[in-house]
Amino acid sequence: MGQVTIYLDDQTETLLKRHVKKSGDSASRWIADAVRQRVASEWPPDVLELFGSWKADDFPDAAELRTGYGTDAKREEF
Repeated sequence: MGQVTIYLDDQTETLLKRHVKKSGDSASRWIADAVRQRVASEWPPDVLELFGSWKADDFPDAAELRTGYGTDAKREEF
């Protein structure tokens, strides 16, 4: 298992201690979980490369998608 030293300002250290106390975990485990969550919520580079690569005419518009389905059923009032 690797070992890392981090430096925290007083306010961040206070926040860490508060959350560690609530969770019942050690500071190391809490920080490791926070890192895993942060990394898991980021998009992989190959997905990021796709952003902006589509053109407006690559997809049909809503009216074209609804063609052939007939009339919608009457909606209930709220």
